[in-house]
Amino acid sequence: MEYINSALKAGISGGSMIRRMFEAGIELKKQYGEDRVCDFSLGNPDLPPPPAVGAALETIAAGAGRPFSIGYMPNAGYPALRDKLAAQVSLEQECEVPGSNLLLTCGAAGGINVLFHAILDPGDEVIAPTPYFVEYDSYVANHGGTLRRAPSKEVTFELDIEAFERAASPKTRAIILNSPNNPTGRIYSRDELLRLAGFVGELEKKYDRAIYVISDEPYRFLNFDDLELPSFFNIFRHAVVIGSFSKNLSLAGERLGYVAVSPKIAGAAELMAALILCNRTLGFVNAPAIGQQILLAAFGAEVDLEVYRARRDAMIEVLDGAGLEYARPQGAFYVFPKSPVPDDRRFVDALFAERILAVPGSGFGRAGYIRLAFCVDENVIRRSAEGFRRAVAALK
Repeated sequence: MEYINSALKAGISGGSMIRRMFEAGIELKKQYGEDRVCDFSLGNPDLPPPPAVGAALETIAAGAGRPFSIGYMPNAGYPALRDKLAAQVSLEQECEVPGSNLLLTCGAAGGINVLFHAILDPGDEVIAPTPYFVEYDSYVANHGGTLRRAPSKEVTFELDIEAFERAASPKTRAIILNSPNNPTGRIYSRDELLRLAGFVGELEKKYDRAIYVISDEPYRFLNFDDLELPSFFNIFRHAVVIGSFSKNLSLAGERLGYVAVSPKIAGAAELMAALILCNRTLGFVNAPAIGQQILLAAFGAEVDLEVYRARRDAMIEVLDGAGLEYARPQGAFYVFPKSPVPDDRRFVDALFAERILAVPGSGFGRAGYIRLAFCVDENVIRRSAEGFRRAVAALK
């Protein structure tokens, strides 16, 4: 007797590698104690929100001269916040973006799902370079589409345009990029994006359909080396930017994100109308009211980037000491080193024996690597050094 659909059954059976390692870590900590386990499994920001967030909450609770209430709002979010966010996106994208082109969503994940529901017909395809965030497959499948993989180059994870060419078809509807990237920490360069734009332009002419290029950028502020983050709105004809405030304000649990539609899209108004309708009919309705009010009051505040930069540098020292090959993470709080043996699960098991938690790269669509999330105290990172060396030695 069947109780759920077959696609979900397969997803549950496979499970999320990240969550499985996280849950295994809970048991390990119970057995040995938290100070004896080095957990790099889950990208959960551990820094407290900046003081402006606490001050905003106090102001909201006090009512600022009017009774405290949380009522209905326009489906796209509070107009004042949309305008303020549009001003920021205008600076980042180097073009004027009106508030009417912004939708507040339940996190970046909610925004991606709303967008896919608005643009995908059954059978449409979305291309993502591998490795990629593990839930992209589900987000696309949720709305009748199929995710196609375009493997990036080995170790450096530079975009491989030939891989995109192999993945493309008449059903291609969108390309999704995550920069700074989870799980590699890579920031895609202007040259890479321009090459991709040339390919996308040819594809749109060939198949006579708009192909959206989506920039999924919740890690935008985590740019350790002050690299250029090129304007997607100026490079791609049909660009959409999706972001969140989970990392820069350490508000991951508040689920606050946005979708910004390029004003250069001829059908931008129609797309925005579809997004607003999908936000409501998919059940999200609005991004959290308190989260939006916090953001409006604390806009521009961020957690300390230097803490994450120091952790990145400590993680690199640990990997160098273990003799591992990796691409230096330019942003986000992840690194994706190459496994010393082809079977990445063997390496994860060897690390687990040292009470170090990592996630197999195969869970991100790229076998032969592991992902480490260094959003943990620097002391935890440095404490893992000897365990990494022993795990690598055990596999030789």
